[in-house]
Amino acid sequence: MPTATILSKQALNTLTQLHAELAGKIEGNRKSGDKLRAPMVQVEAVMKMLNPDFNARAISAKRRNTGNPWFKRGTLFRATVDVMRRSQEAMTADEIGRVLPDGKRPTPSRTQEANLQAAILAGLRKRDGKGIEKVGDRPQRWRLIGA
Repeated sequence: MPTATILSKQALNTLTQLHAELAGKIEGNRKSGDKLRAPMVQVEAVMKMLNPDFNARAISAKRRNTGNPWFKRGTLFRATVDVMRRSQEAMTADEIGRVLPDGKRPTPSRTQEANLQAAILAGLRKRDGKGIEKVGDRPQRWRLIGA
């Protein structure tokens, strides 16, 4: 009797991807975790029916990243450098974070301001010595090299 091994492999591959997305949603949003756990258990049950030896624990969770409402991916650091270029003096990440969203809509909440400042600081630390240098220790001020 012929078996459908190719279709089973395709189904397992698709179910593996679905399982990873559901696991990522659970990690990303704990409040709705109970609603997402039930379908994930059902997907695991179907996977076990197709292949009893399949190990669902080996699937890593896939999480979707939420974007920044003001800066597209890769443009925040360029905007930071533009602010530093216009300033002509060393600035803290907090000062840069207050200047960047001026005039942009929607206006940032406190949490968004803190996240923006953290992203600016991470970008500055990552590129320390590559066109940007740290000046002083507390508070950390940054300036363009050669400015």
